[in-house]
Order: sequence, then structure tokens, then C-alpha cells
Amino acid sequence: MLPCQACPLRALSDMREFTPEQLAWISRQKRAEYPHAAGDTIIAEGATDERIYTLLRGWAFRYKSLPDGRRQILNVLLPGDVVGLQAELMSASPHGVEALTEVTLCAFRRDMVWELFRDHPSLALDLTWLSAHGERLTDDVLLSVGRRSAMERMAMLLVLLYRRAASSGLKRPDGGVPFPLTQGHIADLLGLSAVHTNRVLQQLRRQGLVSLKEGVLTVGDLRALRRVADYWEQPAPRRPLL
Repeated sequence: MLPCQACPLRALSDMREFTPEQLAWISRQKRAEYPHAAGDTIIAEGATDERIYTLLRGWAFRYKSLPDGRRQILNVLLPGDVVGLQAELMSASPHGVEALTEVTLCAFRRDMVWELFRDHPSLALDLTWLSAHGERLTDDVLLSVGRRSAMERMAMLLVLLYRRAASSGLKRPDGGVPFPLTQGHIADLLGLSAVHTNRVLQQLRRQGLVSLKEGVLTVGDLRALRRVADYWEQPAPRRPLL
């Protein structure tokens, strides 16, 4: 099991440094690492879990579904994101989490959160920041679904995931980033039909703004893509990592 002090995510420039004492405490709370295959259910809707997780490798997503099977993807999860915190606070998970690719999760004991707030207020503030940051990303997607045009929604999502993947250390030497989402996933994120999703993606490709080939997203002109999306996110401070 990888000790937290040796976690490759901590070497990323977007990650904030912790003190040796903080890292030692976090490492003592880690209980296991769990692999999941693409398509696995990590947390089922309404289920309880004895653990919370940090996504170490791979991509996943949070979702809610209706009884007839229709699904809304709420957020895409990338390395460094906390998984299952809502279930920790609300006993049963209000949403499901599914592995989009092969993933590895670092598991922490469930009651660690209470000890964190009681004895380690600076780390508790970091956990609160991570939760608020995840909520802000969901808010951005909600605004797109509710008010942006289909073209603006698509451009916003591609900007968001490109930037997040790059900050998670996934940017390739050629400038592309992994993009494991299918058009079905994109449709479930943006509230579009599969046909409309394909049409809008083709328009962005023809304009030379993006390229999607073999699971790799390349952005031709990030500033132009932001203008299409009308999405100018503020630079985030260096983020903590549980």
C-alpha cells in the first residue's frame, strides 16, 4: 500500500504542501487501496459505506437516476477528488459513483472525519474546501444545463475537463489530455440527446477548436473555446489533498 508521503499526486504543482506531521497523521488513517474496473459501481445510490475515498488514479463520475433508468451525471471525478463524503455526512449516499476507467481508490476509515474536525482544524478546513470545490464544479454544470445553449454547454464542459485533467498531471507532451467519456456520458452530463451531442461535437471539430481521437482531447484554441462557452473560471488556489 502506497504511503501518503510517497503519493505521486503530492508532487503536482497545483497541490498544496502539508507539514510532515499532517502527512503522517493522514497516512495513519489510510486503510487500503481498492482497484475498480471501468463500469464498476463504486458507491450505489442509497447505499452506506464504512469508508470515504480519495481517487488516486483514473476517472469516475457521480450520478443520480430516475426509476425508469434515466440518469443525470452530476460531476466527473479526477485524481485527487474526495469520493463518498456526502454519504459520510448523510449516512446513505444521495447519489451513485461509477468508475469511468480503471481506478484506484485510497480508503480512509469512516469516523476519521469527526476526529479530523475535533483535533486537526486546519485539515478539517482543507476537507471543507475540497467539498465546496466539488459543489462549485457541479454548480457550473447545472448553470450550463439550465441556461447555456447546446454549443455553449459543450464548449464549457470541454474547457472544464481539459483544465482539470491538466491540473491533475494528465496533460501529455503533445498537449492533449485523456478523455474517456463517450458521447452517451456527455449527453447525460449536459442534458442533450445523443444525436444533438454528436452534432455539436462535429461543429466544434470543423471549427478547429477541439480534436477528439482515440480517447484523447486536444484543444486547438483554449481562449476561443472559452469565448464560445462564455466560461471564464477564476484560477483556483493550490488545492489540498486528503
